Amino acid sequence: MGSLERVLEQDVARNHTRKELRKGGLEGAQHSGTYDDFEFAPEPEDEKELEPSPLAVLDAAYDEDADDDLMDLGVQMGKLRLTDRLGGFFRPKMSEEVNFPLAQAFTCQKQRPPAEKALTPDPAQSISSMPAYFVAPGPTYIAPTSSFFFGTGSHGNSLIDFLPSKYAADRLMQQYWYAVHPIARTVHRPSFQRRYDIFWNEVVLGIEPVGSLQALVFAAMFAGVVSMPEGKILEDFGVAKKDLQENFQQGTETALIRANILRTTKTETMQAFVMYMIPLCRDQISRAHSALVGMGIRLAECMALHRDGTEYGLKPVEIHVRRLVWYQLCYLDIRTCEAQGPRPGIRQEEFDTQFPLNVNDSDLDQDIAPNTSAEHWTDMTFSLIRMECHEMMRTLWFDRPKLEKKQISLTAVLGKIENFRKITEEKYLSFMDDNIPIQQCARAVLNILLRRMHIMVLHRYHNSVAVRIPDRLRQIILTSGTELLESAILLEIHPPLAPWAWYSGAIQQYQVAFLLLGEVWAYPMRKESDRIWRCLDFVFEPPTDLSRDQKARLILTEIRDRLGVYSQARRLRAPTGMLQRIGMSPPRRTGDDGSVMSSVDTGPVVDSVVQIGAGRAPDTIMGVRFRTDDGPEPPPQGSSVESQAPSLTSSTSALTTMSTGMTPDMNMTDELMNDIDWNEWDKLFPPDINNGELNMPSFS
Repeated sequence: MGSLERVLEQDVARNHTRKELRKGGLEGAQHSGTYDDFEFAPEPEDEKELEPSPLAVLDAAYDEDADDDLMDLGVQMGKLRLTDRLGGFFRPKMSEEVNFPLAQAFTCQKQRPPAEKALTPDPAQSISSMPAYFVAPGPTYIAPTSSFFFGTGSHGNSLIDFLPSKYAADRLMQQYWYAVHPIARTVHRPSFQRRYDIFWNEVVLGIEPVGSLQALVFAAMFAGVVSMPEGKILEDFGVAKKDLQENFQQGTETALIRANILRTTKTETMQAFVMYMIPLCRDQISRAHSALVGMGIRLAECMALHRDGTEYGLKPVEIHVRRLVWYQLCYLDIRTCEAQGPRPGIRQEEFDTQFPLNVNDSDLDQDIAPNTSAEHWTDMTFSLIRMECHEMMRTLWFDRPKLEKKQISLTAVLGKIENFRKITEEKYLSFMDDNIPIQQCARAVLNILLRRMHIMVLHRYHNSVAVRIPDRLRQIILTSGTELLESAILLEIHPPLAPWAWYSGAIQQYQVAFLLLGEVWAYPMRKESDRIWRCLDFVFEPPTDLSRDQKARLILTEIRDRLGVYSQARRLRAPTGMLQRIGMSPPRRTGDDGSVMSSVDTGPVVDSVVQIGAGRAPDTIMGVRFRTDDGPEPPPQGSSVESQAPSLTSSTSALTTMSTGMTPDMNMTDELMNDIDWNEWDKLFPPDINNGELNMPSFS
């Protein structure tokens, strides 16, 4: 009997228990531990020697002479921002990892035209003299002020110094309800509306509202400003977005200080704090954000928000609000630890707060409030999808150390993910109508979060230096990574989803594009290569007149050089022995040799170094076609048909260890996964998609 078959039998036996334990909508993944039984599945034979990359670790170290004046936001490459962490793991030698295959590729090209040399400089060049504009914060970065940490600074300021007119405040609240509340819910709308009316009544009467209410109202207006496009702010308020944003950020921080945030016992104050943190913690996160979230978690636990409100006999609305605040903190915990590390501060066994009910806000205002979730789309559904997925991600965060210790197998963890995916999609997809924009947005977000789970688990094994990852697992990476990128781009550029695009950086950060770039550079014949390159063109914005090979080497070269500058300034310290592992690689399999590789095509001649930044959005993503102003898309360069020119096997070895880590001078026959019943595997991963065939058929 195969391991997956045993897992599925155990799952059937637990189905009744899961339904009884279902509290907030996530079956088996919350506190009950029912998914933990997957851990006892036997380890397949070809996983026993598979190890995660030693070039990625959880904990970071730095030299004492590190430059703390430098922002810890990493470097910008198109829409991707890379720090010293990738996928939540510290990679202090990432620049060297990228440089190793690039150096091999350049060495193998005996005769390189001068134009190509200008396009892709030699590895040692340009590091010390390169401008540092790429380390500057992007337009979406919002830093908390230092005075907020220590509760000082703006005590002398009056509420009136930051408060807009009632008309302007109502306009910002309208924006909040439209663009923020549906996707990042922290308040019960009818209750908040009553508190908002009280706030303005007291202001009109010359009475200063209590600090917690001030903080809540200002935090809502601040979030409304952040979510509003620059042009709309100029049209409605006649000021620049930056100025308006700074005003409401300072007003929110001042109100939180007055509300005694550092020693508060009020749920309303914690609501305001979490509402304030949501716009800050998106795509660009510093350690200041991480420290604030850690503070918020400790404050919430001191108020017992990690215990369900039903234990204290609270009213339905109070229970609902406490759950909202707690699970938004749980999300912020996950987001900040993947950006700045090292691991989540909240453990599932340490709290019992249930998920909010899937109900409309108005339902909780009834004389008899519902005590079960609705089986249809409600006001709460979007946020509930995110909460459940992030809690599954928390489970995976703590499964990853178990994988390293061989306490659980990759197959078992993938079984958890696939079971969760099926349960979640079966539950929520039937609620969604793609003709309704917010529900189409929810579908895209759900797909992103589910696909990210595969990448979370597999990406460290994708570039294992000891044993090659089985092709069926590699195919999961390619399929899930491609679908993730397509959904992410849809979220950003599809016009009906524009009201919520401001929050897309909190959902994903395009890091999977870096992984897929190395894969399609090394293996242009991958079946997903055309789809992947449409996404890479959007993410990295390379010049459109270059071949795919040129684009890949240009992007990787700039990543190498920018990360080199950043690493030197940050004085990253690598664990002893890590340098020895750079360039090490497992055996290459038959079929991954030069016969499927494209030649190193120099493409069109260029006269100087080409800078990245001239990309265009894809015309079609996930079946949705977009209109662009650039005219029809030109035929793909470096496509599968063009790639049949004679290849340079020597350059085949120049695979980025960030993606494959294999050399062509070693051969090993395919090993079968003897302990797996492939009939059961195919039930989890359909064979028409996950058949282990990674490349397109040869046309020769």
